[in-house]
Amino acid sequence: MPKPELIKEFAALAVKVGANVQKGQMVIVRSSTDTPEITRAVAHEAYEAGAKNVQVIWTDPYVAHDGLIYRSTEDLANIPQYYVDMYQHYVDSGACMIAIVSPVPGLNSDTDPAKTQAMMIASNKKLGFYQEYTMGNKGQWTIIGAPNVVWAEKVFPNLKGDEAVEALYQAILSTSRVREGESAIDNWQKHNETLLAHNKILNDYRFQSLHFKNELGTDLVVGLVKNHRWAGGGELSTNGVYFNPNIPTEENFTMPDKDNVNGKVFASKPLDFQGRLIDGFWLEFKDGKVVDFGAKENQNALEKLLNTDEGAKHIGEIALISHDSPISNTNILFYNTLYDENASCHMALGRAYPMNVIGGQQMTKEALSKAGANHSILHVDFMFGSKGMTITGLTQDGKEVAVFKKGNFVI
Repeated sequence: MPKPELIKEFAALAVKVGANVQKGQMVIVRSSTDTPEITRAVAHEAYEAGAKNVQVIWTDPYVAHDGLIYRSTEDLANIPQYYVDMYQHYVDSGACMIAIVSPVPGLNSDTDPAKTQAMMIASNKKLGFYQEYTMGNKGQWTIIGAPNVVWAEKVFPNLKGDEAVEALYQAILSTSRVREGESAIDNWQKHNETLLAHNKILNDYRFQSLHFKNELGTDLVVGLVKNHRWAGGGELSTNGVYFNPNIPTEENFTMPDKDNVNGKVFASKPLDFQGRLIDGFWLEFKDGKVVDFGAKENQNALEKLLNTDEGAKHIGEIALISHDSPISNTNILFYNTLYDENASCHMALGRAYPMNVIGGQQMTKEALSKAGANHSILHVDFMFGSKGMTITGLTQDGKEVAVFKKGNFVI
């Protein structure tokens, strides 16, 4: 384990910068049974910040795995009312959410993807309001990571046990800007200023589309919605509290036009989707929709993903990250989207963020759809950036502007 003062600093970062817990606010912490130390530290810091109540929702990936093996599809899809009422209470109370992710890559490779899909669809029908609460920034939320042995040994195959866990924890802390002798909160203030400056540059161009090409074979034109808004770093919740949804983050992202994406994209990193690693995959788009696809590993899982609902075949986010960036330069493949997406340009299949179009947080679902926003029960990021990526932006008056050359921002 890292030094106690670094764990405390990390927890304080999640509470004060990530969720920005307000005095008298309820705090919900969702965490794995593999990560009790950071969970307790986060709960303590939340109380120190003035939280009126901290509730921890513990999850165990191995128990969940056995549920997928032994429970029937019908039973998995039965979401009890008490569970719905619990989340409704959190939303009604204006709670903020802190998620501590600790994935076990490949754990669910022997389970039936149809069961997972049925459970996910049923959960969205009953708990869709909670997704709208978080993705609509109606309350603060943040995600951090913490290691477990299986994940750590996957990331560092030459290390075992505690040594692997220590190495992964140090990588997580470093990429989160938690470093000995430094103030993580001060580091994040400076980092947010840099991301906001990039947002302004991109917003000032008002691009109508972006053309992506690289050495992997990607040749894709992504149309952007009218009045799109680039975001990255901190965000304002609808109740006016500034917070940081992802720790770490390096991205500037916006809303693509769900019906205006054309060409082919090749993933540059594997995707861990519901415990299955999808690797060596590509997607072909026409008029915004995936019309063909392939994968070297777990193509069936990719097919299930795309068939979740109609919106899963369209994208809801496009994000730009220089190849020469802190997480990319670690040369570590984390096998987790929270980290890997911040090492590479990425896009998300599924739901769009309302904040990525001007006035979107006040729009109805129908108005957002009319504006070009995609709707889905999913929001699944995958990485496609590379050291050879070029991005050309097309302005509203038809002018071409170089945005990326050789994998990095040039504007």
